[in-house]
Amino acid sequence: MDLDADLAGLSRDELAEEVRRLRAGIRAHRDTSGHDLCWHHPRLWGLLPERVEPEVAVPPWPRFLRGCVRYREALDRELPDAPVHDREYGPGPDLRDDGS
Repeated sequence: MDLDADLAGLSRDELAEEVRRLRAGIRAHRDTSGHDLCWHHPRLWGLLPERVEPEVAVPPWPRFLRGCVRYREALDRELPDAPVHDREYGPGPDLRDDGS
């Protein structure tokens, strides 16, 4: 099954618009900061033409939290000069929102 077959029928202008749309979605994901780094991003997945319900598997709490700590430690190593977002957690994004 060719998941990108829809691209063959698009004009140059339509392809350019699709690239702009995808870039905007990638930039929005890239620019996530603070507590929003901890969320999965169905809006990013919603940029794809195929509509599927992602099969998300969630680790048990202790493993999940160890993963969060390792992710945060990696940020310390990879972005040691990043500004600190010293705010308590608040309401997150609507996880049901697929961007459509």
